[in-house]
Amino acid sequence: MSAGATAEAGRRRRRRGLPLVIGGVVAVGGCAGVVGAMAAGWCANVVLVVGSGLVGGVVWLVTRRVAGRRVVLGLVAVAALCQVPGLTHPPITSTDAYRYVWDGRVQLSGSSPYSHVPLDDALARLRDPVLFPGLSPSERSGVVGPPRVPHDPAAIAALSTDDPRTRINRPRVPTIYPPVAQAYFTAVALFTPWSAGTVGLQVAAAALAVALTALLAVELRRRGRDPRWAALWGWSPIVSLEAGSAAHVDVLAALLIVAAAILATRRKPVLAGLLLGAAASVKLLPLLLLPAFTHRKNLRTPLVAIGTFLASYLPHLLVAGTLVVGFLPGYLTQEGFSDGSSRSAILALLLPPEARQFAAVLLAIALALLAIHRHGREPIAVTCCWLYGAALLITTPTYPWYGLPLIALAVLAGRFEWLAVPLAAYLAYASFGHELRQGLIHLTAALIVTLTITVRHQATASNRFDSLAAALRH
Repeated sequence: MSAGATAEAGRRRRRRGLPLVIGGVVAVGGCAGVVGAMAAGWCANVVLVVGSGLVGGVVWLVTRRVAGRRVVLGLVAVAALCQVPGLTHPPITSTDAYRYVWDGRVQLSGSSPYSHVPLDDALARLRDPVLFPGLSPSERSGVVGPPRVPHDPAAIAALSTDDPRTRINRPRVPTIYPPVAQAYFTAVALFTPWSAGTVGLQVAAAALAVALTALLAVELRRRGRDPRWAALWGWSPIVSLEAGSAAHVDVLAALLIVAAAILATRRKPVLAGLLLGAAASVKLLPLLLLPAFTHRKNLRTPLVAIGTFLASYLPHLLVAGTLVVGFLPGYLTQEGFSDGSSRSAILALLLPPEARQFAAVLLAIALALLAIHRHGREPIAVTCCWLYGAALLITTPTYPWYGLPLIALAVLAGRFEWLAVPLAAYLAYASFGHELRQGLIHLTAALIVTLTITVRHQATASNRFDSLAAALRH
């Protein structure tokens, strides 16, 4: 090849890579803009939705125009840059990361976060100015003894109020986080100086988000799909906000869920079950995905998942006894999951509080049975996607970062309509206290999903009819 031809080939490669570079710049700028708007409170959730739409459009253009073998490395590099804006701020959307830091520190000290609350004077030696700016180790909080969570909603609300002396939320109640999450907190705490506060967890969550970007890109390529769609996860302002900034443990759950779905596809049911059980022991919601892995002729994956989940509690059960349930019962009561009074925003548009819980349970059972019936008829990732997304639409939890695993599943399954659900959750989060508005926002997301699924099924049926007609003509 002549020197001129070589130079021309190089120019063509650079031109093909230019959209990826431009897309990366827009994505990083979008993430920085969303994080900055959130930190400053400038129409934060509206900016997030607009920024997510902008990044989504850029990803669509990139997938149409970019080619090359190094695309996965480019995707991952940009995903890493997208996490940087979040790392420049302390946690924005919640104070959960401070509880993570505390739980890890408590375990390293040889105590249990299920047996002690953060304000317990028995753990006063673990206080520092980052977590307890208003309470030194030498001062007494007046809180002593093992935690006791009441059953009365009013008493629970009073007990779980924040305290200005600490950045840890609900400092008078024990932790709610399951054992694998606790192991993660402990591992990060082992390498994080106390003075660094939440930085170690923010960096760890950002690294997990980037790792999941790489996993999605590689798996999409293996399946013959365009790996650049992984940018819908890795370049997402939501992921930048909730991983690099807020350090939410839902990122770890998303990674484990995606890995479990991939291993199930590769006919490794035991490993898939181990990872799914571990995901459930990070955040309980992955238990809802068990029906997607259930088949009457092969129950290994769900049985291993349940066994893994239960086994993860054994060490803590030996140490904390019945206190191992932590604040979970109180949380379910406080957040309205126990009676449906403040959840299920879509059902609330039609039903009174006492009927919502019953309707939600019926819908959940119907979806579980449908998922079992669909086993083998569609990819597991697709089933997991609509099962998880439908669960969020039915229960409409208060906190929008619960939707992080859904973003990853939507990318893996190629069901991008489900991205409307976490976006709607942020708009609803900004409308907290306005039940009608919240219900209409979630209902809009549900309609977007339903309409897209309907159009896709009609197109699939039309293609099958055309193929059959062509076969009959020949």
